[in-house]
Amino acid sequence: MRRTHTGPPDRARYDDDVPHGVVTGIIFALTPTVIVGAVFWFVMRAIIRADRTERSTYSKIEAEERARYEREHGTAPAAPTRAE
Repeated sequence: MRRTHTGPPDRARYDDDVPHGVVTGIIFALTPTVIVGAVFWFVMRAIIRADRTERSTYSKIEAEERARYEREHGTAPAAPTRAE
């Protein structure tokens, strides 16, 4: 087996992709963390807003059903014995 290249590997291509300054290195290192944090924040915000909207809608529907029950039966329905 014959070796055709005996010197160090060509690093010109690698050096072009690596940041050289301290500030650039810090930005290069923190960018993935910031992006993942922002995605997490948006997902959690969407989940919390959906939950809040669902609870609000459920409360409105429950109030309408209680009002309809009172109109039909003349009394308020008994309170539930367990949390639903």
